[in-house]
Amino acid sequence: MSGRRVAVLGAGIMGSALSMNLARRGFHVTVIDRESEPMSATSRWNEGKIHLGYLYGADPTLATARHVLPGGLLFEETLRELIGGDVTGHTTTDDDIYLVHRRSVVSPDEVRATFDAISELVRQHPDAGRYLVDASDARAAMLTAAELQAMAGEEIIAGFRVPERSVDTRWVADRLAAALAAEPGVDLRLGTAVVQVARDGGRARWRVRGDDGYDEEFDVVVNALWNGRLPIDVTAGLAPEPPWTHRYRLCVFIRTRAEHELASAVVAVGPFGDVKNYNGRDFYFSWYPVGLIAEGTDLELGSPDVPTGHGAEAFVDSVRAELERVLPGVGRVIDDAEESTVQGGFVFARGRGALDDPQSGLHRRDRYGVQRRDSYYSVDTGKYSTAPWLARLLAAEIAG
Repeated sequence: MSGRRVAVLGAGIMGSALSMNLARRGFHVTVIDRESEPMSATSRWNEGKIHLGYLYGADPTLATARHVLPGGLLFEETLRELIGGDVTGHTTTDDDIYLVHRRSVVSPDEVRATFDAISELVRQHPDAGRYLVDASDARAAMLTAAELQAMAGEEIIAGFRVPERSVDTRWVADRLAAALAAEPGVDLRLGTAVVQVARDGGRARWRVRGDDGYDEEFDVVVNALWNGRLPIDVTAGLAPEPPWTHRYRLCVFIRTRAEHELASAVVAVGPFGDVKNYNGRDFYFSWYPVGLIAEGTDLELGSPDVPTGHGAEAFVDSVRAELERVLPGVGRVIDDAEESTVQGGFVFARGRGALDDPQSGLHRRDRYGVQRRDSYYSVDTGKYSTAPWLARLLAAEIAG
């Protein structure tokens, strides 16, 4: 086994975690990524929610919750194996608050019924005690009228407290990138965009070609790209299975001068927004209708321009205006910012439609995973939270 060469396409959380797992099983791994550093794209710039399934309150089948739950519960354990340390001090410390907007596609009663069913799934799971907090007694507690009035604006008609947490993705990205660079058996080929994976004649091997003339032969190829995965699948003879949607959304990362008390909250489902308070000074803000700047159903979505300067300031102002209508405390945090960063990331989902459409396929996220063609593997990572767990499983499969 130790002589087998593996190409891993993409150095995000999935590609990085998989490469380290494979190297520790004796493979020679080459990681190929168009960026100049690992973990510098979408895996760095997102809210880091470690899902238990509550976000998909418009999926009464619970298929999404069942799909995300095993990896979410074991996120910290699998990440700790990779970086050699835990995430203490770099996660949100309180239960998430799920706020139901008056224009939500599901009613508070429907949300409560689905959340109760998801909580039961969590409690019954044998790994419930291994989450970022002990979730073996998971409950979705509805906020009282007084609690809701104290924290939310008039657009919000109900709220629920659930035991989910989020991690600071920038901190995770730095640690995982450093661990990947230090891992024996892993070679990094950065600044190279893969353009083709093809059979090497009649041999059971693959040639990986890049836009800069890169051309190498491998026994195994794993396509762990996020945006750009589907075109490479086509070159390898693996037909993508529709439907799918590519999106690109912007978000805001804030570092404040002083500590602030602000609940980590999600406005779902319909008008969608997110607030994360990682440690009192580091925050994440998004408002989906403002941040969604590109969308498409082709094989690949072009990279839009991320605003800078006055454009970035205007975007922060827009997010603030929308979020303050549902969470009035957001303005105080933004006013106290010593550092404000606007960044974005791609979102890929096996579904189509708009989030404000109750029939949209985007309200479910249970069809991601691995497609295979001989020793070529294409990984739809699906959710950040399940990537380290899925990487461990796939490495074991490839090792045979």
